[in-house]
Amino acid sequence: MEAYDHSVLDQSASDIVDTAKRTGAEVHGPIPLPTRIERYTVLRSPHIDKKSREQFEIRTHKRLIDIIQPTGKTIDALNKLSLPAGVDI
Repeated sequence: MEAYDHSVLDQSASDIVDTAKRTGAEVHGPIPLPTRIERYTVLRSPHIDKKSREQFEIRTHKRLIDIIQPTGKTIDALNKLSLPAGVDI
């Protein structure tokens, strides 16, 4: 799972784990994976002052959930589960 907002990602991970455990599957996780940080540096002024720069960054948080021996009921429940916008599986 990936998201830019870690709180939304953690909430979605707990929803998935609860759904899987409720249907009788064994779950390992959520395991936090390293956060990917992309940094962009731009000039503040378009003409002069090359030393004056501004930095922006995008952090992509990741979690790993391993569902061991899922049942048909588990698969159906996870397909019906709605996740918030911004969470990628």
